[in-house]
Amino acid sequence: MTSPSQAEADSSGTPPPLDPLAKIDPAEAQELTGRSPGQLMWRRFRRDRAGMVSAYVVLFFFAVGLLAPVISKLYGKDPYTVWADERMELFDSAGTPIGPNGGMSSEFWFGLEPGNGYDVFTKLLYGIRTSLMISLAVTLATVLTGILLGVAAGYLGGRTDYWIGRLIDLLLAFPAQLFFIASMPVVVSLFVDPQDETPTYVRVVALIAVQWFLGWMGLARLLRGTTLTLREREFIEAAKVSGASPWRIIRKEILPNLVTPILVQGTFMLPNFVTAEAGLSFLGVGVVEPTPDWGAMFAKAASVYEVDLTYMFFPGIAMIVFIVAFNLLGDSVRDAFDPKAAR
Repeated sequence: MTSPSQAEADSSGTPPPLDPLAKIDPAEAQELTGRSPGQLMWRRFRRDRAGMVSAYVVLFFFAVGLLAPVISKLYGKDPYTVWADERMELFDSAGTPIGPNGGMSSEFWFGLEPGNGYDVFTKLLYGIRTSLMISLAVTLATVLTGILLGVAAGYLGGRTDYWIGRLIDLLLAFPAQLFFIASMPVVVSLFVDPQDETPTYVRVVALIAVQWFLGWMGLARLLRGTTLTLREREFIEAAKVSGASPWRIIRKEILPNLVTPILVQGTFMLPNFVTAEAGLSFLGVGVVEPTPDWGAMFAKAASVYEVDLTYMFFPGIAMIVFIVAFNLLGDSVRDAFDPKAAR
């Protein structure tokens, strides 16, 4: 007797669509039964080799930043010693390291900085620490602000949604990079007299504040749209009928469903803030010497590349590897949460 599927195939000339469940091995299907969405996401992420390698690279950079003082102590040097004064025989009359490749040796692994003669290896370690800590603080501040205002606008609606939406539209009209450059001296001058030397912590706070001010709108707009969709779902209506307060509905029903866009956007935001912070320091309105910083190292490298091209190599390669790894990690996290999305 001919089955309906066979009859359909004979009449149309094309085989019937395959049952997607038929592709799953019975043992694998049984193993997946009862797993939570988080466990399934982690399972998909572990199968992504690029994502796992990127995660290890990112963790390595954060570990290097956190352990920079320990590594520096074991290495026996710090990023603040002016070796041009301590060991003048290592430099020529122009302040350029005499040794090959910027003075690289078993004593100075990455060489010495032209001019002051800072140790490049420890300066890079502390520069990674400075840039990552500032960028991580900016990311946390922007994510929290985006969650607060985006969810409030989407769930409360009405005037709240209107005014938050107009604020987002206004801030999105600002040219971000020009605003960063122009506003940094203004923000710093609010805390320190222009004639006095600016402490490092003031510059760090100003960097975080300026980048946060124009960094949260994209995430807030995304979460507002998602919250508007969730607000009309049946489980939200059921929670309202049961007498749950708006805060409880947001905390128990809406926020758990926003974890995916928050994590995905966060993994894309942090490397952007790293490059923005480095750009501000490169232009001289961010962290300045003697505080080690990625951007400050690029600024120094741009002025000495004719006499020591090697100095630009280490911070440049380190930043390229970090940015690429974090972007690949963001792609892998997105694919793990949404397996239907094609990269």
